[in-house]
Parts: sequence; C-alpha cells; structure tokens
Amino acid sequence: MTQVIGAILPMAIGIAISPIPIIAAILMLLSPRAKSTGVGFLLGWIVGILVAVTVFVLLSAVLPEKDPDASQPIVGVIQLILGVLLLLLAVRQWRSRPKHGEEPALPKWMSAIDSMNTGRGFALGFILAAVNPKNLLLAVSAGVSIGSATLSVGFTILAIAIFTVIAAVSVGAPVIAYLVASDRMRGPLDALRGWLVHNNATVMAVLLLVIGVSVVGKGIGSF
Repeated sequence: MTQVIGAILPMAIGIAISPIPIIAAILMLLSPRAKSTGVGFLLGWIVGILVAVTVFVLLSAVLPEKDPDASQPIVGVIQLILGVLLLLLAVRQWRSRPKHGEEPALPKWMSAIDSMNTGRGFALGFILAAVNPKNLLLAVSAGVSIGSATLSVGFTILAIAIFTVIAAVSVGAPVIAYLVASDRMRGPLDALRGWLVHNNATVMAVLLLVIGVSVVGKGIGSF
C-alpha cells in the first residue's frame, strides 16, 4: 500500500499544482457569484478527478495478474508511453513561455467566468479535471499504478481517495478560505492569480518534466 501511495503522489501533486484550474477558481471567487460558482467548480473538480482515476483503475484490471517475481512488460510499455507524452507536453509548455515584457495569453473561456452559475462552474471544474490532456495523462498513470498493484478493494478505494484529496487540495484551499473569510482573502487571491498567470508555462514545464522522467523510470523498471 505504501509503495502505491509513493507511486501516485507525484501525479496527484502534478494535478494539484496545475495553474490554470487554480486561476479559474480564483477568478470565480472574485466574480459576482463567488460563493455558489466557486463551490460548484470545486465539486466538479473533485468529481472529475475521482471519475478519471477510477476509470483507469478499473481498466487496468484487464492487465495480466501481477507476479512479484516477473517483469511487467505491458505496464512498462504503458508507463513509457505516458512518460514520453508528459515530456513532450513539458517541452511544449516551456516553448510557450511569454517573452520578457510580453503579457501571457489566457484561455478565452476565462472571460466568461463572471457570468457563470453553479452548474456551469461544476461543468468547467469537471472538464478541467477529467478531460484536460495534462491532467488526464497524470490520472491514467495513477490509475495504472493503483490498478496493477493487486490491492484489496478497501485499499484500492483508500488509494483513490488519497489521490483525489491531494489532487483537489489546491483548488479546495482557496475556495474554503474564501468561504471562511471572504473579505480578507480578496487581496491575497488576486496577488496569487497574477503570479500564476505570469508563471503558468514555466511551472507546468518543470512539473511535467520531473513527473515525466519519473514515469519513464518506472516504465523501464517494469521490464
């Protein structure tokens, strides 16, 4: 169990540190419908992570039963492919960094956040968690790690829950903090949003590079 937690921890942190969802959550908390939209976004984010990782845990059950004394070429190939894709995304993110003095470009859908309601906030949170390519690759890697470990049902559910909680904490923290002390959180949230906007590409490039190398290493070790 502890080995599985150690294996999925980098992927969970990778999802948690994704700047775009955090920026979206902060923009919602600074919008006219801050509380309802922010809570909807958080719920969608949690459900999206939970659904994505659970699906790939279940899919990994079709892999041949694990023999602790034998190599696992199928798992190794999957991890190598995922690692290479993460490394390619890291290169893409690094090359997309804004030049010195250039204002970073944000997704166009962010301009519609002010007019969102709870339902749309939920849908956006779900999409960013479960459909976003970077997060989906990380969820696949975590799902394969959990599903191929031949854990009991109880420990599998626990591993999924731990992954979901860690991956959701970066969006959950500002939403909960705003609900507790909305007036005091506006300034810090706006400052955090500005920093994330200007450092989004760099943060994601470094993060994907580290996780990609880790996943490739696990894939090589499976042969």
